[in-house]
Amino acid sequence: MQKGQISVQTENIFPIIKKFLYSDHEIFLRELVSNAVDATTKLKALASRGEVKGEIGDLTIDILLDKKKKTLTIRDKGIGMTSEEVLKYLNQVAFSSASEFLEKYQDEKIIGHFGLGFYSAFMVADKVEVHTRSWKEDAGTRWICDGNPEYEIGSDDKAERGTDIILHIGKDNKEFLEEARIEALLQKYCRFLPVTIRYGKKKETEWVGEGEDRKSVEKEVDNIINDSAPLWKEQPTDLKDEDYVAFYKKLHPFNPDPLFWIHLNIDYPFNLTGILYFPRLKNAIDNQKNKIHLYSNQVYVTDEVREIVPEFLTLLHGVIDSPDIPLNVSRSYLQSDANVRKINGYITKKVAEKLGKLFKKDREAYTAKWSDIGVFVKYGMLSEEKFYDAGQKFALLKNLDGDHFTIDEYREKVKDQQTDKDKRIVMLYTTQPKEHFAYIEGAKAKGYDVLECDQLIDNHFIQHLEQKMPELSFKRVDADTVDQLIQKDEQQESVLSEAEQDKVKEVFTAILGENSTATIQMKALSPEDQPVWITKPEFMRRMMEMQSMQGMGGMDFPDTWQLVVNTNHPLIAKKLAGIESGEESREFATYLYDLARLNQHMLKGEDLSRFVKKSLEMVG
Repeated sequence: MQKGQISVQTENIFPIIKKFLYSDHEIFLRELVSNAVDATTKLKALASRGEVKGEIGDLTIDILLDKKKKTLTIRDKGIGMTSEEVLKYLNQVAFSSASEFLEKYQDEKIIGHFGLGFYSAFMVADKVEVHTRSWKEDAGTRWICDGNPEYEIGSDDKAERGTDIILHIGKDNKEFLEEARIEALLQKYCRFLPVTIRYGKKKETEWVGEGEDRKSVEKEVDNIINDSAPLWKEQPTDLKDEDYVAFYKKLHPFNPDPLFWIHLNIDYPFNLTGILYFPRLKNAIDNQKNKIHLYSNQVYVTDEVREIVPEFLTLLHGVIDSPDIPLNVSRSYLQSDANVRKINGYITKKVAEKLGKLFKKDREAYTAKWSDIGVFVKYGMLSEEKFYDAGQKFALLKNLDGDHFTIDEYREKVKDQQTDKDKRIVMLYTTQPKEHFAYIEGAKAKGYDVLECDQLIDNHFIQHLEQKMPELSFKRVDADTVDQLIQKDEQQESVLSEAEQDKVKEVFTAILGENSTATIQMKALSPEDQPVWITKPEFMRRMMEMQSMQGMGGMDFPDTWQLVVNTNHPLIAKKLAGIESGEESREFATYLYDLARLNQHMLKGEDLSRFVKKSLEMVG
């Protein structure tokens, strides 16, 4: 047995590998199995060119766990290595220092290179044995290293072509001697590798016989981990809808069926395949992220794909596979370069094209899905300029009648009735149709149309539309009195004199108190309008809602609102203005004020109890 030393000028290289090269110890299994797949794939390539003599036989990769011996073995039947190749590949860690080591390899794309990935084994193993036999030679080679630069190399009696890597798992990594742990890691990292991966046996139940003789029989079968020909590698023309749905269920078994999907397949100017699914989003944005899995040549890399997928597209689910995505040496994060930017732009374009085609082809079906698609489209238009331009054609606005319109269609629908004195088209909306019922009825009585904007993202979305389209203005129906929601030139005259108005205002000022953040406005509205309104200024309310959504605690906005007194309503103009007793006028004004608060869901607790009691006395 020959002895030697790995050509590294510091004995601290292995601790550095353990601490800095890989962000997570579990990565070792992905690296070693990927190397086994690479060796197998190379053998297939040689055989296809006629360079390998005879049958290549079963190429299944085996993962073998022996808890008694405390070993984990990765066995392939690929090309194997000669003794010269073992020396070249396993002893190539030749650097002058640890810092140079990291500097040299941190930015290098090394997937498919036996060598550096192999050293991840020392994160979990106290000793590593390699038993290998090349397809070119009859003799085998053995290499043994116990986690320091010293190694042993010699001949081996391995009978079959291929490589066994035996890890003697260290005491600090006993978790990797648990069957369930290894099974979970194989499912995570290896479930779509292009070579069959076998992990021992599993029991299956099979029904045999007929009629009364029918019974279940338990048998052992090979536990095959992976689907070596995943759906995204197939041609879209060869697949049916049920194939895509079945694959989605394999990726996300507890999710409802997807709305639709995009099959990506491009080979220029970069290689990229994959399937992106549109899930049913509703309002649950945060819970839906990190559901796109990135693969490189069917090797799982990460579900953090922000570098290659725009922020809003992280709401999609599915798989992206590209050998052209640059990874750091541990594949733990993506690196930004020209290809990444091209892929990012390509995916955005394909998604916009898909939505545009669906909208044009079957608008009714598209509209039926809008409650799910809407969050996604609005998010995209907010965050991506190019997507905003495309999205204007298929983003929909829904009114309270349940009708859907594109932005241009809705502008045309309301412009004649809802253009204000400044020539801006005012789009009225509600976030809570039931709570805003009285305000909505007032708007409809004026002939106005009201949109339903009840998704969390709508506050941001309508503000974005106002920035992009200055001719538009959005107002919530409770932002002002109905005559002022869409300001016109004409104004009504008040039946009360200024002195009478001042007297009424003093009563309400006393009710609100000195510390109130509310303001009082005396307005000459229609006698059919309510006597007292509470309105909430659009700008301030939006700021408060956005602050709340973003979890901001720094700015403290006062809860400002307006108490609007309709000086033309009979209860104000005739009754309240005519009451001489200060106590009686205050009691009556308080009741009208409470009615307005009740309408805005602002009347609670003791005040609500008092109001109910007063109401019962009045009808008693």
